[in-house]
Amino acid sequence: MTQNNSQTNQQRSVFSRFLDTVEYLGNMLPHPITLFALFAIAIVIGSGIASYFGVSAQDPRPGGGVIEVVNLLNAEGLQRIVTGLVTNFTGFTPLGTVLVALLGVGIAERSGLLSAMMRGLVMNAPPRLVTLAVVFAGVVSNTASELGYVVLIPLAAMIFHSLGRHPLAGLAAAFAGVSAGYSANIFIGTVDPLLAGITTKAANLLDPNYVVGAEANWYFMFASTFLIALMGTFVTEKIVEPKLGQYDPKLATINLGEQKIEPLTALEKRGLKGALIAFLVLASLLAWTVIPADGILRNPETGLVANSPFLKGIVTFIFITFAIPGYVYGRITAVMRSDRDVIDAMSDSMSTMGMYIVLVFFAAQFVAFFGWTNLGTIFAINGAEFLQNIGLTGPMLFVVFIFMCAFVNLSLGSASAQWAIFAPIFIPMLMLVGYSPEVIQAAYRIGDSVTNLITPMMSYFGLILAVATRYKRDTGIGTMIAMMLPYTVIFLIGWTAFFMLWVFGFDFPVGPMAPTYYPVT
Repeated sequence: MTQNNSQTNQQRSVFSRFLDTVEYLGNMLPHPITLFALFAIAIVIGSGIASYFGVSAQDPRPGGGVIEVVNLLNAEGLQRIVTGLVTNFTGFTPLGTVLVALLGVGIAERSGLLSAMMRGLVMNAPPRLVTLAVVFAGVVSNTASELGYVVLIPLAAMIFHSLGRHPLAGLAAAFAGVSAGYSANIFIGTVDPLLAGITTKAANLLDPNYVVGAEANWYFMFASTFLIALMGTFVTEKIVEPKLGQYDPKLATINLGEQKIEPLTALEKRGLKGALIAFLVLASLLAWTVIPADGILRNPETGLVANSPFLKGIVTFIFITFAIPGYVYGRITAVMRSDRDVIDAMSDSMSTMGMYIVLVFFAAQFVAFFGWTNLGTIFAINGAEFLQNIGLTGPMLFVVFIFMCAFVNLSLGSASAQWAIFAPIFIPMLMLVGYSPEVIQAAYRIGDSVTNLITPMMSYFGLILAVATRYKRDTGIGTMIAMMLPYTVIFLIGWTAFFMLWVFGFDFPVGPMAPTYYPVT
């Protein structure tokens, strides 16, 4: 018995040191904004050095010549930087798409619609399906950004406690859905146009006419929602909750008897019905413009949905389908009485985007400089040749890519920041190997999601830890990460296997009209 305890303590010590190392390395990294500023400067200096040494690559495309590095560290380069600084920022596709989508989400959030939907989904679930409902609600909450962290996770802990279950199990289940299932959803949310815009910019380094839409991964992410819900339920009920054991209220730092879970009021239920009717009307009108062969939002030249105004304007529909039901709900519940309330809701949503806008400014410069210098294209060509030489061009390439993204995400938790760095390198490289940007982006989203649970670098990790300490006062970073680690392991293995089966086993597209392969020649 003593030997077993000694081995357990030794294992915990090794695990604790590993976590301490991750946190230490993460803290050594500059802020993502600083990183992009440094990267942009490095690209300018690197272009001068690479140009001096004549770095180049042979364009593998038919009729392609030698691609050489364009030097930005000279008079012409400085002129281009100075004149392009503003247009790099304003022309960065993810900026406008995300801001427009969030205007609609802001109305739905401020009116109380999104919060009421989550409460109704979780609190009305049968006791046997509570865990499944919590994880599922966590995944769906990603359409409203931080709402799942702020509302659902504390609510899930309260619900589990009220049912006589361990509150930290409820917290873990909600955290798994919100954070590890970050990229999955049954709806197209704000993260989809954000990543698609970055992917388009990266694909244009190789193919100037290539466009990746916000719907590019919708099929795969829709199906992944149910996979994450099932895996999260399994881990919670079979691994995490049994390990936590019986809850002792004496460990809490609050009086648990004072906690109250407010059910939906009659007015809120009436608001939800009104919002649902508004949504169904909008969906019917949208279907009328797309489904008929002569639909006005189909491609006017081909009559198809591909490259149609509907797909190109998907962000507009995200805005409308959040804004109008949100307003209807707010009007019924008397939260929104005038146009001023709607304007305030949209203004508040924009006020939270200051950090993102600053990040985009420097990310846009980095992406633009990377494209101007041809470094991205040269790196992609040489990288693709290396992958071909070692024979890593088949499906296993994506397993390596997903695991690499998951590892990097431990220290760089921002989805947009990491993808803005990765996309200009890996999108052209894997396109040259023969895979489409849509499939590459879908693989990235798996790796970017699953390790959010175990990195202190995740922006809401401190908030989740604070909620946990209310129920168990000695909960620390190591305890929290150890509790969430089974989700990361199961999600990483299960979601990667699902991706491989979806794309290469059944040859399903990851989204509407999204090809799996890119024609290299």
